[in-house]
Amino acid sequence: MDESGSRIRRRVSAGKRNRPSLEILFAAPAAAELKPDDEEDEELVAGSPRRKTVGVQPVENNDSEEDMFGDYDSFAENSLLAQVDDLEQKYMQLPENRKHDTDLAIEDLCSESIRYSKLSVTTVGSFTELKTDEHTKNQSGHEDVSIKPGADLLYDLPSSQVLYFENLQNYSNDLGDPSTKEKDWNLPSHKTMNKQLPQNSIEQPQQIDESSSKVRTNSDVNRRKSLKDHLKSTMTGNAKAQTPIFSRTKQLKETLLCEEINVAKKTIESSSNDLGPFYSLPSKVRDLYVQFKGIEKLYEWQHTCLTLNSVQERKNLIYSLPTSGGKTLVAEILMLQELLCRRKDVLMILPYVAIVQEKISGLSSFGVELGFFVEEYAGSKGRFPPIKRREKKSLYIATIEKGHGLINSLIETGRISSLGLVVVDELHMIAEGSRGAVLEMTLAKILYTSKTTQIIGMSATLNNVEDLQEFLQAEYYTSQFRPVELKEYLKINDGIYEVDSKAEDGMTFSRLLNYKYTDTLKKMDPDHLVALVTEVIPNNSCLVFCPTKKNCENVAEMICRFLSKEYLKHREKEKQEVIENLKNISSGNLCPVLKRTIPLGVAYHHSGLTSDERKLLEEAYSTGILCLLTCTSTLAAGVNLPARRVILRAPYVAKEFLKRNQYKQMIGRAGRAGIDSSGESILILQEKDKQQVLELISRPLENCYSHLFQEFTKGIQTLFLSLVGLKIATDLGDIYRFMSGTLFGVQQKILLKEKSLWEITVESLRHLTEKGLLQKDTILTEKDLTLKDAIYESEEWLRYSFHITKLGRASFKGTIDLAYCDILYRDLKKGLEGLVLESLLHLIYLATPYDMASQCDPDWMIYFRQFNQLSPAEQNVAALVGVSENYIGKKASGQAIKKKVDKDIVNRLYLSFVLYTLLKETNIWSVSEKFNMPRGYIQSLLAAAAAFSSCVFHFCEELEEFWVYKALLIELTKKLTYCVKAELIPLMEVTGVLEGRAKQLYNAGYKSLAHLANANPEVLIRTIDHLSRHQAKQIISSAKMLLQEKAEALQEEVEELLRLPSDFPSVEKA
Repeated sequence: MDESGSRIRRRVSAGKRNRPSLEILFAAPAAAELKPDDEEDEELVAGSPRRKTVGVQPVENNDSEEDMFGDYDSFAENSLLAQVDDLEQKYMQLPENRKHDTDLAIEDLCSESIRYSKLSVTTVGSFTELKTDEHTKNQSGHEDVSIKPGADLLYDLPSSQVLYFENLQNYSNDLGDPSTKEKDWNLPSHKTMNKQLPQNSIEQPQQIDESSSKVRTNSDVNRRKSLKDHLKSTMTGNAKAQTPIFSRTKQLKETLLCEEINVAKKTIESSSNDLGPFYSLPSKVRDLYVQFKGIEKLYEWQHTCLTLNSVQERKNLIYSLPTSGGKTLVAEILMLQELLCRRKDVLMILPYVAIVQEKISGLSSFGVELGFFVEEYAGSKGRFPPIKRREKKSLYIATIEKGHGLINSLIETGRISSLGLVVVDELHMIAEGSRGAVLEMTLAKILYTSKTTQIIGMSATLNNVEDLQEFLQAEYYTSQFRPVELKEYLKINDGIYEVDSKAEDGMTFSRLLNYKYTDTLKKMDPDHLVALVTEVIPNNSCLVFCPTKKNCENVAEMICRFLSKEYLKHREKEKQEVIENLKNISSGNLCPVLKRTIPLGVAYHHSGLTSDERKLLEEAYSTGILCLLTCTSTLAAGVNLPARRVILRAPYVAKEFLKRNQYKQMIGRAGRAGIDSSGESILILQEKDKQQVLELISRPLENCYSHLFQEFTKGIQTLFLSLVGLKIATDLGDIYRFMSGTLFGVQQKILLKEKSLWEITVESLRHLTEKGLLQKDTILTEKDLTLKDAIYESEEWLRYSFHITKLGRASFKGTIDLAYCDILYRDLKKGLEGLVLESLLHLIYLATPYDMASQCDPDWMIYFRQFNQLSPAEQNVAALVGVSENYIGKKASGQAIKKKVDKDIVNRLYLSFVLYTLLKETNIWSVSEKFNMPRGYIQSLLAAAAAFSSCVFHFCEELEEFWVYKALLIELTKKLTYCVKAELIPLMEVTGVLEGRAKQLYNAGYKSLAHLANANPEVLIRTIDHLSRHQAKQIISSAKMLLQEKAEALQEEVEELLRLPSDFPSVEKA
């Protein structure tokens, strides 16, 4: 053996496992391994990289087995061989043991080894440890790798131990020893090992504690061959044995990840300031952010925020930064800490369905790689209560309404403590109407029922933070950081003025517009929009915010009319692909305005477009194919589409003057991080609006005020009903105390002028009782009244507790607006008398949202024409709900009608005609033409009907008399949710796959979730037209996530069925 290239390799395992039996465990130290110089240290042995050499020592070239060891017992004083020698001598001194000295020495070696060594292996499924260090290369030029695998990865077992135990087993059997027990590891990674290794479970020993080791003397040389000699001989002979090779690359990666999660978990649990690889997360998370999002380094404020004491101590936190400052990344890191290190579920609440779906697509890849589920709670999607997972944790991404339903279900099932973190994006929405009231209720319930759930709120537009801090019991962090400098300008006539807070009137003159305008152009473009946009496009991007949807389309067409033909050549081929894509998703249809504007790189963006169209245009804009979007204010609150320049066409949203919050959100889109050195916003105004605009740019942001009381039926009444239904508070005193802790309670002195909070609480309970949703129950005695409540002793209602009625529970479970719950009950009851099932029309009518009907204004000629096209059975539905042909005919001809008809019923039936036609034809374009309605409105109606159908289903679940509706509504909800042919539904379950894409995938042979989950992104790109690599990877990740969720749910169900019931009757012995 080459002396210069030889070295002793030492293996030390740190795996731990409590062993139930001594007989199934016999551990031996790893033998010294010799490695010639011409072999590479980086090679995989037994499927794993070699350990890093602890010390490189040359050894002499010896042929003698005994000389190889000599007086050096391989591992010095605490050697296992030394212990063997010592044990054997002790036993040889006892006469009764000399007869079977070898056999007994083996048995005692087992017990002695266990006594001196804490031998244990981590249980299956727990985290294992694997550390990889990089050291300098040794003298022979080889780079060593050190790996410390957990004991659940047995592939690193040296060949000397494998063969030693084979011989030892044979030797033991020859002496009449009892056979060792088998151990089934129940792991796929061990099944391969078991085929080639002895049946005994083998594990590597931990280093023996030095405090327990003793210096041993050599055994008598004249005595027959000792067990020590036998071990030496065997280990020497086995040193040359070939090691079994197993491919374990995947397990290595997983073990490295698990080890880092374990380290991060310990770091979080301790008070140490050492945050580990990546803010208490595995380094793999950092790598994934580079891979998926291109984020290599955090901003300074993000680092500061993540290392705040309040964050480390898991206190509630509100943080506020300008738009595009990078708020979401901080929230994502905190969510990953909760999921991976603290092993708790997380809820993220977002304002709109589109943003929920965008976030699902973005985080599904992380879920697949890091081992957690990402579940969508938006529209009609979401399970109540959510599936209880055994191992993997869940990230629930929900809209405001679905988030509230999720929290209710967790409280009801006693699982609210499983929710470790709740993140609320756009926290300022707590002040926006009924949705704000629902968000406030959600947060108040979390605060009241769970002391372990952390709440993180973020927003770009917060002012009265003190009230929100008091409500959420939260710390506050803010920064004015923007990755790109923002310059604000105002345009009055031909002049451009820079916003300057130091100037006397708030602005300073900057420049005059230098653009030659013809008389025609001046007439068509009095605001000089063409001049402003051509300064930046086509090489840079621009957003033009318009007051109305119609104005968006008009401005886009007007700008295109005056752009030079040079703009047609810019990325011409790619723009043509965008047009083809739009046709593909719209069954060959294309908006004539977009057909004219896209070739010039311009498009409009508003709610009149379908979600498919909006998504395509957003992608084209993000990649620079489109350089200009004319849009409404909703774009500012939705997906992130930054621009070099943002232009506000007028200081109005519809007919209302712009609010400071809206203005800040719009101009916040100016400046693209990593692309622009600065961004700029230009607000166009007329002289008449100058004073108002100067006030707008200088005043503080609007305050956030509670809407619990203003939204009476959707707010305070719904809250009280759920408090009693969930048994959070069941009497007046408890309900009042709960209300004192809400944002409304915090702001009661500002919001309540005429009535007190106590009076409003009593009034609301009285209203719910009179409506039959709550019922007064137990009369409390004087003794039951708390001292705190004694001041209200004269109040009669204080003596009652409440319980929820069946109708109340149905309304609460179905999240039905209490203004409509009795109407819904009446409609469903009436439907039982003569439900028409020849078509879906009657069911669709029952699932048409009441609130959208009240806003509808039918076209009576279209109404009459559509009515006459119905079959007799379908016309019978109209008669059953109370709308006659005669009435519609008179309205269409403009005749006066004396008979009073409920307008809401007539409007609701009209909307049900729209939905019914859409389900029959599944072509939104033809339905849009038939009813003269915008495509986007029809799609919104469809989504609202799907969500309401789901609500009605839950409503019927609680009322036995409506059992017949349950099966019917499940199918209807599915039809309304997807509105496509049945074969496309499985594909459309995947986030990001809409109808057009689903058709493409189906035609290419991808007909199921499993097909998509196992697809190769490169093949998918080649097979599917106009699919980017990024989109392909997102689709595959989302499909994998869904497939894993379904598999896990089935596994949970099987285990639940096979598990012994907790209430199983036990047979007591007499």
